[in-house]
Amino acid sequence: MDIRDYIRLAISEDVGDGDHTSLSTIPRDAERRARLLVKEDGIVAGVEVAKIIFEEVDPLLQVELLMHDGQAIQKGDIVLTVSGDAQAILKAERLVLNTMQRMSGIATYTRSLVNMLYGLPTNLLYTRITTPNFRFFDNLAVLIGGAVNQRFELYDMILIKDNHVDYAGGIEAAITQANDYLARTGRKLHIEIEVRSLTELEEALRVGRIQRIMLDNFSLENLRTAVERVGGKYPTEASGGIREDSIRAVAETGVDYISCGALTHQIKSLDLSLKAY
Repeated sequence: MDIRDYIRLAISEDVGDGDHTSLSTIPRDAERRARLLVKEDGIVAGVEVAKIIFEEVDPLLQVELLMHDGQAIQKGDIVLTVSGDAQAILKAERLVLNTMQRMSGIATYTRSLVNMLYGLPTNLLYTRITTPNFRFFDNLAVLIGGAVNQRFELYDMILIKDNHVDYAGGIEAAITQANDYLARTGRKLHIEIEVRSLTELEEALRVGRIQRIMLDNFSLENLRTAVERVGGKYPTEASGGIREDSIRAVAETGVDYISCGALTHQIKSLDLSLKAY
């Protein structure tokens, strides 16, 4: 599926057999204008998505983008204007707002965490902790906010986590079976292994045949020890329980990446509004 497929499904879900409020109250030939107003400071995201939503609802709608994805916005700013068929504008209104408000909330929070890492080489990663059927937009919002991709779906890398290790019979068994699978299927995927202790780290280093090591719920002291022990042989990723008040200290241990599920869950949407003028 591409972005337009998701948008068409969302329109179909919302509209059903018709926007009967607009159909019953607005003359069919009415032409109107509206503008998307900012009611809260933050980072705007979903502008290009909004443009596509308007296009999918009615390709004759005229959309003027006054701001762009990733820009800092302030209360009172106008992000875009739209003009054309009044019924079409109203049909698109809630989907545009739902999408942009959530995406902008994600981008705003992501940018705040990225700023906390300023001056350090550590990259912030987003994860698969996303809203089902909205992950494309969640992930896009995190990228707009300044984080980088860990993986988009299950199919684009092998990430061996704790349950995989336990089900497979241990670190060595999991890594060996993953590599055998790649050889057998001819796939070329990176392998990342999650370790829960310095003991598991030692086993992963002994076995090798991986491309990244995730250090899960390590203390700051153990993170520093782990990074020193890895010695740059593999990129390292810190994960688990990382908060605003600890993220910089985690980065200062020398890890290459920090993954943070909070980027896309329990997010406060940014306050935006589409108003006629």
